[in-house]
Amino acid sequence: MLSSEVDVARAWAESGGSWLTGERTGSPSAAGAGAAGVAEHLLRDVAGLVGEVPGLPTVAVLGERAALAGLQRDGARSCGGASRIVPTADGHLVLTLARSDDLALVPALVESPCLSGDPWLDVAAWALRSTSREAAARLHLLGLPGGAVGGAVGGSPVRVRDGGARVARERPRVLDLSSLWAGPLCAHVLGLAGADVVKVESTTRYDGARRGHAAFYDLLHAGHRSVVLDFADPADRDRLQRLAASADVVVEASRPHALARLGLDADALVTAGVTWVSITAHGRGEPQRVGFGDDVAATAGLVGPGPVFVADAVADPLTGLAAAAAALRSLRGPRAQLLDVSMAGVAAWAAAVPVPDGPPCPASRPSARRPSGTAPGPGADTGAVLHDWLGELR
Repeated sequence: MLSSEVDVARAWAESGGSWLTGERTGSPSAAGAGAAGVAEHLLRDVAGLVGEVPGLPTVAVLGERAALAGLQRDGARSCGGASRIVPTADGHLVLTLARSDDLALVPALVESPCLSGDPWLDVAAWALRSTSREAAARLHLLGLPGGAVGGAVGGSPVRVRDGGARVARERPRVLDLSSLWAGPLCAHVLGLAGADVVKVESTTRYDGARRGHAAFYDLLHAGHRSVVLDFADPADRDRLQRLAASADVVVEASRPHALARLGLDADALVTAGVTWVSITAHGRGEPQRVGFGDDVAATAGLVGPGPVFVADAVADPLTGLAAAAAALRSLRGPRAQLLDVSMAGVAAWAAAVPVPDGPPCPASRPSARRPSGTAPGPGADTGAVLHDWLGELR
């Protein structure tokens, strides 16, 4: 349910989301307005928890990446270009080919060598020979991000399980193990609310967003501290585990078994008093499938007529706000919590919000806040954080 004070049509027009939805040569679309309604609702929730904090996002958060990177609407091709919606024999399929490993799997997906020189042509021809259900099953078998448009069961946006008693700090510690957009946006909001945010990356795999638009990375990470650890080194894995145990909130967006290999046990930490924010495509209890903001939104039914994509990777900022609101609420309570945040659940919530009748409000172009500074380079604060949080000598 949304607050009755939320004007969905106005919020959608002001968010930049309307401008980013529709065909490239067409007009901005009112389709997907529920995304702005949910964003406005969550932002009011955050403001009610932290008060008037300088720099907090507005509903324009839905278009900030597009504004900084110069992205635009492109119908059945995502604003960022890595995701597409293609027809199947009985519906539509969404697929993201954002990583080199995904592109390498296209011949296995279409069960044929790719001879056209354009993997998307091969995908489109294969999809037309398949039902949406068959195509989605093959994507899932190969571990590719995507699925049948509207075929996902959204579930609850945030599932909460109480844990052990937490010890309140004047300045909460937040350990950010996430990457890209949703998790870092959650950590960004917590940082604006006064938390000491520490981002941890592997020596062999930095956050992929570092390779994106620098101003967008600065927007989400300025004011945080950066730690880089060698996850193959037992001593650094021990440091990672102790950092997590000494945090008030851990934010992550990884598969549970990947974290378990690093010795991170969410259940044990929550029992010990650490709030754990777990962001996954479809929820921790569901089959673990990788998902990105555009394809998760489309599988949850958050699409415009055509179908076309809604805004830019819209499930990411919506999920980041939902995770932040839940984490802030947890920090005000007496017990730690496991917060199971489902991107598909949040997107399905937005998809279920009715699009207002009547003429659409004039659509604003996407806009972005100015970064408060420059994000630290990888590992710039490793020694200081190990000293401050763990007592190790610099």
